[in-house]
Amino acid sequence: MVEIARTSLVQSPSANAGSEDFLALGPLDGRYRAATAPLVDYLSEAALNRDRVHVEVEWLIHLTENSVLPGAKKLTDEQKAGLRKIVTDFNQDSVKELAETEKVTVHDVKAVEYFIGARLAGLGLEHLKPMVHFACTSEDINNLSYALGIKDAVSKVWLPAADALTQQIADMAEANKDVPMMSRTHGQPATPTTLGKELAVFAWRLNRQLKRVKNTEFLGKINGATGTFSAHVAAVPTANWPEISRTFVEGLGLTWNPLTTQIESHDWQAELYADVARFNRILHNICTDIWSYISIGFFAQIPVEGATGSSTMPHKVNPIRFENAEANLEISNALLDTLAATLVTSRWQRDLTDSSSQRNIGVAFGHSILAISNVSKGLERLDVAESVLAQDLNENWEVLGEAIQTVMRAEAIAGVPGMENPYERLKELTRGHRVDEARMREFVAGLGLTDDAAARLSELTPGTYTGIAADLVQFLKDAR
Repeated sequence: MVEIARTSLVQSPSANAGSEDFLALGPLDGRYRAATAPLVDYLSEAALNRDRVHVEVEWLIHLTENSVLPGAKKLTDEQKAGLRKIVTDFNQDSVKELAETEKVTVHDVKAVEYFIGARLAGLGLEHLKPMVHFACTSEDINNLSYALGIKDAVSKVWLPAADALTQQIADMAEANKDVPMMSRTHGQPATPTTLGKELAVFAWRLNRQLKRVKNTEFLGKINGATGTFSAHVAAVPTANWPEISRTFVEGLGLTWNPLTTQIESHDWQAELYADVARFNRILHNICTDIWSYISIGFFAQIPVEGATGSSTMPHKVNPIRFENAEANLEISNALLDTLAATLVTSRWQRDLTDSSSQRNIGVAFGHSILAISNVSKGLERLDVAESVLAQDLNENWEVLGEAIQTVMRAEAIAGVPGMENPYERLKELTRGHRVDEARMREFVAGLGLTDDAAARLSELTPGTYTGIAADLVQFLKDAR
């Protein structure tokens, strides 16, 4: 075996400013950085630290504002503004400073406490240093910080992208509601539908999941080392600590959880991730269906100028957007399912499994966002091949067997003679046989139907046998 000597890419002088994306260990921070970058502001380690600073600052303000601790006066508006500026001024230098402090503390939340404490003297608030992180366990800060970051990531990044894609599919459904299409049940020709109605089914399903995500409760707690307010009561026994906790959590825009161990139980996260994963799975189903429709010619892909479909077959335009989305949806769901299963369990009053697993929340959402982006771009490059759809319908006249035998049943109930065994007669005519228009017309003409029924069936073709498929698309408007 020949071994290749490898240089260190990380320390190589050639690793210049234009190559960072190719040095990233994970594709979300490398190749696909542009698609997932908006999540960095909410679900990165830097964003978590910024939110920790935010929670610590607001807790300090909340305690003084409500005169909880004897001797701690209310802050002036200028002092409160100065404290909050620590949060708004949080930047790359802040990230580096925290990282250096954490090397000493070997504790991320303690580093945040020192970070804030170091800035109090400059605000004339040195005397309030003991109030930073007052009566808090790290999880008091962490659970609130994660809740704030996840809430913002969902509401400001994931939901807008998912909403826009769902609307894109709904718009395609409306535009193609009258385009007849052969259905495939079990992969076999079946009762025709319209392309728009089939797209509307997906948009309807996605909308239901979006409603669930939009109704997510983002819970939070701040009640001490085992959820008992023990240190709080020991320090200030006269304070109404549950009420102080509730108003603080709700003041952050979260839902208060009054009963926890050391950790907030994360059940709301499991619920959210299950809903997002379900959205992903429906989207995955869209990808596989569109991919299959492309493969049989129902959709034509619009080539991208200059792009290569295959390195050796020049004619190919591969459905890469949908294939890429499939893979990323599967990776996203693997993480979301693991998070949902893991986060609801903690040994006794606390273990740290959630600390490691929650650091992958951004990765889970990142792969979903990347998939959403790819599906959207893929849909933009599709043309409906109506001539192919029409030809497919015209080659499958046997699908009218359902309509004919059902009309015969109705005629039999109305007392029309000669309508016996309608299913069996159509089965004999159509099962395993290709039936063209002439043969089907001949069969119908010899049934002895009433004039009204005969007229209806004589006008029916595979392309018009779509029921009220086009009208059903209207229901999408009620889902938005």
